[in-house]
Amino acid sequence: MGTALITGASAGLGAEFAWQLAAEHTDVVLVARNAARLEELAGKIRNTLGTSAEALPADLANPVDLARVAERLRSESSPIGLLVNNAGFGLGQDFVGGDLERELNALDVMVRAPLVLSHAAAGAMAARGAGAIINVSSLTSLTAQGTYSAHKAWLRTFSEGLAAELGPRGVHVTAVTPGLIRTEFHERSHVDASQWPGFVFAEPETVVAAALDAARAGRVITTPTPLYKVASAALRAMPRALVRRVAGPSLSGRN
Repeated sequence: MGTALITGASAGLGAEFAWQLAAEHTDVVLVARNAARLEELAGKIRNTLGTSAEALPADLANPVDLARVAERLRSESSPIGLLVNNAGFGLGQDFVGGDLERELNALDVMVRAPLVLSHAAAGAMAARGAGAIINVSSLTSLTAQGTYSAHKAWLRTFSEGLAAELGPRGVHVTAVTPGLIRTEFHERSHVDASQWPGFVFAEPETVVAAALDAARAGRVITTPTPLYKVASAALRAMPRALVRRVAGPSLSGRN
C-alpha cells in the first residue's frame, strides 16, 4: 500500500494500525496531538521493525495543523498510498446542557478533518490511479446515540459516495463500523466500560486486521466480528422508531 498516514495514531486503533502496517514493511506517518507519545511510538516502530515511521504532531481541530497534514498527503516526492482517518473521541455528554465547544471540536475532528484529508488524498491518489482510504466509522452510525452517532453516520455515507466516485479511478475507500473495542476510548470519554460484559469487546488487533483485509479486497463497508455483524443486520432491519427506543442516548453508557 506504499506509505500510510494514520490519524489518531498515538493510542488505541491508530497505534494498532501503525504496528500492523509497519510489520508488513509499510512506512507510516503518524498523526496525533500528543507529540511526546507520538515520537515514542515512532521510535519503537523504527527500532523494533526497522520500518520508517514519521511523527507528524497535529491537532486536527486546528485549521493550520489540518492544512499541514493535508499538504503531506499531497506530496509528490513522498506519496501516501493509504490514508487511515481514525482520529475521534467520545463526547461523554448529552447534547442539551452539554458544552458547545466540545461539540464543535468533535465536529471538526470527526467530520471536517476526514473531509479535508480525504479531499487531499483522493486528488493525489486519483492522479496516480492507485491508493486507498480507510475511514473508521462505528456501529453507532446505525443508532441514535446523539452527535457521535451522527458524525459516524456522516462518515459512513461519505465513504460510500467517495468509493463510488473513486473506484473507477483505481482508488478504494472502506468504512469500518466496529462495535465496542478494548481500548482507552471509554476511559477518555469518562464512561465506565465495566458496565458491559467482557465478551462484547473486540480486540484492536481483530478490528484493524479486518479493516486492512477489507481495504485490500476493495470492500466498501466492513463490520468486524460475528457479534457485531449480527447487531448491524438487526439495526438495519428495525424500524427507526424502534432503533430510537432501544439504541438511543441511554445506550451510550454515559452516567
